Amino acid sequence: MQSASAAHHHRHYLYGILMAAVGSMLFSGKAVLIKLAFADGANAETLIALRMLMAFPMFWGIYWWYSRRSPMSPLSWSDRGKMIGLGFLGYFLSSYVDFLGLQYISVGLERIVLYLTPTIVLLISYFVLQKSISRLQWYALIVGYLGVIVVFIQDASSSGISAWLGMFLVFSSACFYAVYMIGAGEMVKRIGSVRLVVYASSSSTVFSVAQSLIYNPTSLLEQLPQIYWLSLLNASLCTVIPMLMIMMAINRIGSPLVAQAGILGPVSTIFMGYAFLSEPITWMQISGMTLVIAAMWLLVRNDPSNKKSPDPKKSDDFDRTEPLN
Repeated sequence: MQSASAAHHHRHYLYGILMAAVGSMLFSGKAVLIKLAFADGANAETLIALRMLMAFPMFWGIYWWYSRRSPMSPLSWSDRGKMIGLGFLGYFLSSYVDFLGLQYISVGLERIVLYLTPTIVLLISYFVLQKSISRLQWYALIVGYLGVIVVFIQDASSSGISAWLGMFLVFSSACFYAVYMIGAGEMVKRIGSVRLVVYASSSSTVFSVAQSLIYNPTSLLEQLPQIYWLSLLNASLCTVIPMLMIMMAINRIGSPLVAQAGILGPVSTIFMGYAFLSEPITWMQISGMTLVIAAMWLLVRNDPSNKKSPDPKKSDDFDRTEPLN
């Protein structure tokens, strides 16, 4: 009986690790799809609007399913306003400048920069919120940013001055999402991450569609068929489905292990860029990626919140490990 229970626990653990790993890799495929859409003549304004429009009914399907399992308390107008603001910052503005940045840098560098989001949260917490940072965390920060510099040198050598613009835009995206994470941290405990993500993504849909209509009122209806297919894949396979997988993984194994499995994200992006976009893989790129991954691993391993035993029944937080952008 005990061996059967242990085997069940082991399978439960392995399935959680597998879902976290696959979810992280699917999230990372977003950059490849955006690059392919750019090659077919689409622009960032149209792509983000199509992505959010197609993801909109999927998010509300999640909300309907989750609300049937776990009744939710009514929302105040203040909370609704805050979620709209967080949606604008974390899901619209952050995603938009990330899409713009992808026009100038490789998908590998983009994912590595976004992977630094936890370090930006740490720095904002230190300089703005006056929270302390340990010596080991400072070492991890230094190593992580050295890794980004190494990968950036690789991009700059082939792309020239445009790499600086792309780097600035994607790093700005990571900063916007870091501010979102800090703002969402207080709300998620009170209203739950499922509801927060659904409402925030819905407000992002409104902003992105409005921007697209202002930019070109007919662009959403004039795209090539492959643009719509790429956007559908982006909305489903690289946005909603990995979010569900990350949520289920956290419920099984907890956020710390899911965050560690997220290391596969930047690794897989580099190889997907090589396979689908013919972006080169160099030793300099691999070296920089290794430094960044090592730094993030140190931060995750030494996060005080990770010392607590996760309670799967209370964990619905699936927006901490991967940015929606």
